[in-house]
Amino acid sequence: MDDRQPLPGRRGLLSKVPGRLPIYSIGIYTGPSPLALASPATGLANPVLTRESVTDHYASFIADPFMIRAGGSWHMFFEALNWEGSRRKGEIAHAVSADAFHWSYQGVVLAEPFHLSYPYVFEWQSERYMIPESSEAGAVRLYRAQRFPDRWTFVKDLLVGPVHLDSSIFHRDGRWWLLTNTDEERGTLHLFHATELLGPWVEHPRSPVVRSDLALGRPAGRVISVGDRLLRFAQDCRQAYGASVAAVEITRLTPTEYEERPLAERPVLAGTGQGWNRVGMHHLDAHQLEDGSWIACVDGWLDRFRRPRELAAWAADHARRLMSS
Repeated sequence: MDDRQPLPGRRGLLSKVPGRLPIYSIGIYTGPSPLALASPATGLANPVLTRESVTDHYASFIADPFMIRAGGSWHMFFEALNWEGSRRKGEIAHAVSADAFHWSYQGVVLAEPFHLSYPYVFEWQSERYMIPESSEAGAVRLYRAQRFPDRWTFVKDLLVGPVHLDSSIFHRDGRWWLLTNTDEERGTLHLFHATELLGPWVEHPRSPVVRSDLALGRPAGRVISVGDRLLRFAQDCRQAYGASVAAVEITRLTPTEYEERPLAERPVLAGTGQGWNRVGMHHLDAHQLEDGSWIACVDGWLDRFRRPRELAAWAADHARRLMSS
């Protein structure tokens, strides 16, 4: 996600008010299905990670968590919005856990001159890869873990273009697929596919598979298989960015065909009206456990007045913009 510039439609009404800031935090939800997740009643105090967890820089929020299990531990990667210096941007941070309930922050593992978020991490042929949102660089960039989990090497651009937001990759029926939002203001979702991870990638003949739909056009986490079913999650941004998450079943997927259907009228995740996710929730990454139950890292947000240093940074940045315009 990108909350550095308060543009209309991007973060809803709250983000357009200089004195207020959406504060995202990360929690863990569990349940019998990825469509029936909730905060555990016992054994866990959500949120499990907040901006105060970040110790190597001043983060105004953390969001977009993805998990992967490796070496007997759970590893979580997420955006930490670095508010230090003259140029605020997202960086990819890492935390580790033995049980996926209690997390220890480890530090930033990937930073670039441009903004990064949505670190979609996955494993393929004993290698671990990451596709963070890097639209500011003009490409969908693939990284490989040179030394997991703290050293990542750029491999190649999978797609090149001005806007590719929250790109979500998955492997199905011997082929790679990638969903990416190309117009966040109007909710347009494109589909690409390739026989090999490194490509070449081509656009699906039915793409865009979602046109001008703010309820379904922007990805909200990992695409998952549940038995024979294939599910994707979408941010519902009709009222405001980050309001809730909807579930969509992909019912037909071939190199020439694509069909999907929303699964329920009620969102899978939404603001609770209190606490760390009072206003909204906009992301989930669900994993099935050995006993058949599901666990997911999620994020949620509340609105809060900006801290003095945030207001000072905003005022200085605003003054620079006025002088250069």
